[in-house]
Amino acid sequence: MHSFDVFHHYERKHWRLADVPWHEVRKDLVRPEYVTMAKSAVMGEANSIAAQHGFLNEFDDYDFSAFVAIWGYEELQHHFAFRAWLNAVGAEVKPAAVEAMRAPYDPGTTPCATLATNIISELTVNHIYRAVAAWVQEPVLRAVMSSASLDEAGHAREFLHFARRRLQAHPEELPSVLETLHVYTGEQRIKHPVGVFKSELVALRDHETIDTAFEMFLGQVATTGELEKLQDNVRRVFASLTGMDVSSNARVRRRLAEALAA
Repeated sequence: MHSFDVFHHYERKHWRLADVPWHEVRKDLVRPEYVTMAKSAVMGEANSIAAQHGFLNEFDDYDFSAFVAIWGYEELQHHFAFRAWLNAVGAEVKPAAVEAMRAPYDPGTTPCATLATNIISELTVNHIYRAVAAWVQEPVLRAVMSSASLDEAGHAREFLHFARRRLQAHPEELPSVLETLHVYTGEQRIKHPVGVFKSELVALRDHETIDTAFEMFLGQVATTGELEKLQDNVRRVFASLTGMDVSSNARVRRRLAEALAA
């Protein structure tokens, strides 16, 4: 069972909030932008509860469900880690905004589309956490960002494993995978499922969201060509998943049209 191997890997490399030196937070190095980034991360990671709910409702696969339990724990750890850092610098998020993230998701167009969406989610956050870790000067936030980034890379790998297995068993779901890729990489901006599905929640008005972090990332952190680098990486992973050349938006659209016509 794949999730059993994932669990062993998790036990070997797991980091704990109790081991983070919160007393070493350098308040003199904290900038308002760091607080905004951490608040946005709290909101993005808060969505893991609703995502677990959705996964367990949509999938009857025990192995994948066991992985979801492991994944959910790590995502909740990220949520609490960023909240702990905010507490250490005297900042906080509004409880009502966090609680609003519990709103459940509707099932994806297909189970494989759901898995594909989460591959994109994990690759995106891995990339941004890693870049932000290199940008911030406050050492504890940098360490938390780096640890979370490594976790997200592992999550992307596991969602890819389960998506590949699902697509082999249900090749008719290929168009939905290509459509998902097009939706999330077809524009010159960062799109993430939390922003796509939760941005209109009333409780999030006038509060930092995951999209706040993406806008700040592109405006203040990203280097020239960073968005293209991120989207190219996502397309390479989907090329591995589908066995198709999806290296540009035009090729994604062409592969989608061919898959629909087949």
